[in-house]
Amino acid sequence: MPSLDTSPLSIPEIFGLTNPSQRLREAMLMLRGDPHTPPSRFDTTSLKILHPRLSLSTWLGLTRKDGLIPIYNLFNHTPTPVEDGWSVRVTRVTDYRGKERTYDSHNGTDFAIPVGTVVVAPAPGRVVRVSNEFHRGGLKVVIDHGRGLITTSNHLGRALVTPGQMVTRAQPIALAGGSGVDMLAAFPWSAPHVHFNTWLNGLPIDPFARETTDEASIWRVYNDPKPYQGDLPDEEVEPTEWDEDALSAAIDACTDPALRRHLRALRGTDFRAAATIFHINYFPTRFPLKPMIYAKTFAREPRLDLPFRAEDFRGIIHREHI
Repeated sequence: MPSLDTSPLSIPEIFGLTNPSQRLREAMLMLRGDPHTPPSRFDTTSLKILHPRLSLSTWLGLTRKDGLIPIYNLFNHTPTPVEDGWSVRVTRVTDYRGKERTYDSHNGTDFAIPVGTVVVAPAPGRVVRVSNEFHRGGLKVVIDHGRGLITTSNHLGRALVTPGQMVTRAQPIALAGGSGVDMLAAFPWSAPHVHFNTWLNGLPIDPFARETTDEASIWRVYNDPKPYQGDLPDEEVEPTEWDEDALSAAIDACTDPALRRHLRALRGTDFRAAATIFHINYFPTRFPLKPMIYAKTFAREPRLDLPFRAEDFRGIIHREHI
C-alpha cells in the first residue's frame, strides 16, 4: 500500500491539469462531441446551479461551524434522454424530495467541501478503477463494494489508493480537489465538491430514498448520512460474480472502436466489468446494448456512510437551508 501523501495540492492537481494535451482533447470532445458522443448542453438555466456565496467560502477553505456538509446538487429522477447529450441545463428536474435541487443529467450527489479534504471509503470494498476524464468528473476513484454496489468519488485532487487495493470502511482514498473542465470553467462560482455516484446492478441510483415511496435508503442512517463512527465489527466484502457472456456482448456492441479495444485488453474480469459499467454510465451513447452483466441482481439496502471522516464533519445540510 502506498504511503498517504496528504501534502497540499498543487494547482495542476486541484484542477486535474496533468497531461495538458489530453485534457484539451477531452474538453473539445465535451464541447463538440464526436461520432459516438453528443456534445454537452448548457444555457442560461445552468446558472441556477451556482451558489456564489457557498462557492467562494468553500474555495477559501471554510466549513460550517456545526460540522454539516452542504449538499450542492442531488440526483435527478427525471433526466433528459441520454441520446440528446449530457445536459447541464435545468429543464426537467426532480430530486428525491420532489424539489428541484439538481440539473438535467445529474446522476449523483454533490458534497460541497474544501480542496484538500480527506475523502474516505463509504463502505469496505475493492478499488477497481482510478482515472481522470477531464470532461466527465475529473479524477475519480471507483470502488466495488460487492452485492451489486459500486460507488465513485469524482472531482478529486489526488488519489491515495490504487486499482486492486482492498479498503475498509472510512479508510482514506483521496484528497478532494476541483478537477474537471466544468469545475475549471465555472471557477470560482461553482463550489469545489465531491460528486458521488452510486451504481446498483450496474445502473445509477439515488442513495437517498424517495420520500413518497417505501424504497430503502442506501445510507445506513436513513436519508441523513453520517460519517462512520466505528460502530461495526470487521466486515467482509462478498466477491462479485459476473455474467461473462453478457459482459462480452456489451463490449462487442460498443460503437467506439478504440474504447472497444481498450475494454477487451483489460486483464481480469473484475476490472473489465467495472470499466464497462463505468463507460456505460458516463458515455451511454457508445453502448447500444446494455445487458445486465452481474450473475445475479441485488435489492437496495442500507450500506453506505458519508465518504468523509468523523473528525472533519458530522452530517449534511441541504443548501436551501444555508
